Amino acid sequence: MDGTTGMAGHSAAMLKACPDIRLLCLDWDAESLDKARDRLGQEGLAGTRVLFVQGNFCDLPEILEGEGIDMVDGILLDLGISSYQLDSSDRGFSFLRDAPLDMRMDRFSSVTAADMVNGLPEENLANLIYEYGEERWSRRIARAIAARRRELPFQTTLDLAHVIAQAVPRRFHGRHLHPATRTFQALRIAVNMEMDNLRNALNRLPACLSPKGRFCVISFHSLEDRMVKDTFRSHALLQNLTKKPITPSDVEISANPRSRSAKLRVAMRIDH
Repeated sequence: MDGTTGMAGHSAAMLKACPDIRLLCLDWDAESLDKARDRLGQEGLAGTRVLFVQGNFCDLPEILEGEGIDMVDGILLDLGISSYQLDSSDRGFSFLRDAPLDMRMDRFSSVTAADMVNGLPEENLANLIYEYGEERWSRRIARAIAARRRELPFQTTLDLAHVIAQAVPRRFHGRHLHPATRTFQALRIAVNMEMDNLRNALNRLPACLSPKGRFCVISFHSLEDRMVKDTFRSHALLQNLTKKPITPSDVEISANPRSRSAKLRVAMRIDH
């Protein structure tokens, strides 16, 4: 099961490397799943070997039951946001271009980033930015957001990014990291309840694995990695296979800069 199919990069690699497997391609984002279906079809990798399902990976037990599948031999979760979502001009995940403050992976979800930015109490907003964005200037940023929204609500990504950049002292503007990056990350995580979904998945998904099945998670955030590490070391159904996370090589980072903070951990289902 590829629980975060995205643009099907991992799915395509698995299907090519293992000609005999059947693959469940799961994604919360219907648009990403359509793109994945098209890509695998064009590469001749779809057909009866692949089952596409829109859904959240933390609901895998119910999804497998609905599809008449008992267990899977492998689970892959590539957490965070896909390049397609990041580059989409109307989703609001990035401030590289102006877009509505949305950030929902599932368009049917009710809460948007604009709702949080314009509606959360200042203290709650500051705590969210600090916890999920690990942003040292979270209180200054939240104060600036609260002051500005009293005059005019935020509606677009560039509008919010501009206010954040003004709130962070200029001498702390990084050469390679925009001052709004961590705040946007925090909002995306909160809008999509990513930490809650991961926590539920780590508790529920080991029971979906067949004996000796592998559970692989690629994380990009220290809170995610810590949660995965702790679960793989303590879950009664899992044996941790990676004492330290596997990280990308310099060559891979050079070819794909977005992989620089990726950490892969792997566990195996054990019999009890």
